[in-house]
Amino acid sequence: MKARVVAHRDFSIGAVDPRVYSAFLEHLGRAIYTGIYEPGHSTADGDGFRGDVLDIVKKLNIPLVRYPGGNFVSNYNWEDGIGPRESRPTRLDLAWRTRENNEIGVDEFARWCEAADTEMMMAVNLGTRGHDAALGLLEYCNHPGGTYWSDLRKRNGRAEPYGVRVWCLGNEMDGPWQIGHKTAHEYGRIANEVGRAMKGFDAKLELVACGSTHNNMKTYPAWEAEVLEQCYDTVDYVSLHSYFENYEADTQNFLAKSVVMERYIHTVVGAIDYVKAKVRSKKDLYISFDEWNVWYHQRRQDHDKFSTWDWPLAPPLLEEIYNFEDVLVVGCVINAFIRRCDKVKIACIAQLVNVIAPIMTETGGRAWCQTIYYPLLLASLHGRGEALHLFVDVPTYDAPAADDVPYLDVVGVHDAQTGTIALFAINRHPTEALDLSVELAGFPKATLVEHTIIHHPDLQAINSADAPNTVLPRSQTGTLVEEGSVRAKLVAHSYNLIRLSV
Repeated sequence: MKARVVAHRDFSIGAVDPRVYSAFLEHLGRAIYTGIYEPGHSTADGDGFRGDVLDIVKKLNIPLVRYPGGNFVSNYNWEDGIGPRESRPTRLDLAWRTRENNEIGVDEFARWCEAADTEMMMAVNLGTRGHDAALGLLEYCNHPGGTYWSDLRKRNGRAEPYGVRVWCLGNEMDGPWQIGHKTAHEYGRIANEVGRAMKGFDAKLELVACGSTHNNMKTYPAWEAEVLEQCYDTVDYVSLHSYFENYEADTQNFLAKSVVMERYIHTVVGAIDYVKAKVRSKKDLYISFDEWNVWYHQRRQDHDKFSTWDWPLAPPLLEEIYNFEDVLVVGCVINAFIRRCDKVKIACIAQLVNVIAPIMTETGGRAWCQTIYYPLLLASLHGRGEALHLFVDVPTYDAPAADDVPYLDVVGVHDAQTGTIALFAINRHPTEALDLSVELAGFPKATLVEHTIIHHPDLQAINSADAPNTVLPRSQTGTLVEEGSVRAKLVAHSYNLIRLSV
């Protein structure tokens, strides 16, 4: 099978916002407790943060981490998590039917973000609360001093404000499962009013309104239109969420689902443009795809479990074990974000540690990288710059999820600062290698830096604490670059990074 790609120096989609390589951490399962935080662990620092996890996280170079939820935030009182730990209350979390002892709150999480070289993306509770709680949290985080909440932050040990720039106005408010679920009209109104008050504090804040939780919601895409009609000029982003499943054990259909997600983005962009015209606005609105991942390996079992258990504290929950097949899907999803970098400015893999996560830990023991860690790592390290508008000619296939799915999913990113082009290419074909030809118009002196491949003959191969290196990136030979063109062979069902010096 052959694929022809043309990349031209003067034709680009736009700049890839580094924040598409962001992540998410929620007070859910072992994401926080025994995930990022475990006092007494052999690698724990003075704050109780696991050093082995921090080392793995820092390699990803994540710009933002969304916090503290997720479904958790819609029943969360942020004030419970500040001040002396011995005075903090234990609460029932209605979202996941667990207990929360509030040992970690905004101050501790901010310190973890600083240790991890990232920034907080804060969510406010618009389920059971509203203006007062959101504005109090904003003042606590961002005001220098001389007011009740900012001075309380100082008494709690943090003199300088945190300067949180990106704020989520609630979470999945279209979902009937959400504590405080609202209609589109109800949510659009409160998002606008809370958002206006927050922008009154600081007009430079970036606010994210809740879009449709997924593209199968009954209210999609009317939800976006009605919500944005009420808050278009107040907010800066609309959030989208997608989780990818393969209950049918159909790999080719699984690999087609990123195409469905890309059409989801396209439809919401249409809703944004429609509302912009309707409200006569000059402002452009963008997408924050702030929850996405593969999630099905443990989903049904966990649903049955947490609906009946008796309020445990930080139990193992949603601990997906990812395989090589998931690498291909995650790579396709990241490629979609790069391809739609004109509109997708933030994306958060959900979540970061233990809970549907690329990083896993043993309580009291080891930490390791799951298979899906590696496509995220390679894209974050090398997928920053201008996304090139590629011409791609390759055969396609039809699947239940989508028709005309290209066997080659490829994007290119030109980083002018480093003088490199990164081509991220996934061969979706189950049995045939793909002979790839890339013409580099305007890049006459290109040379090969590396061809890195992630591949395993067993789609079900996993990494574990005992065998953490089963699925890893490795060097691929045989790729040629000469006279402004690239020739490479992409093995069946493989993820590839081809990096060029230009």
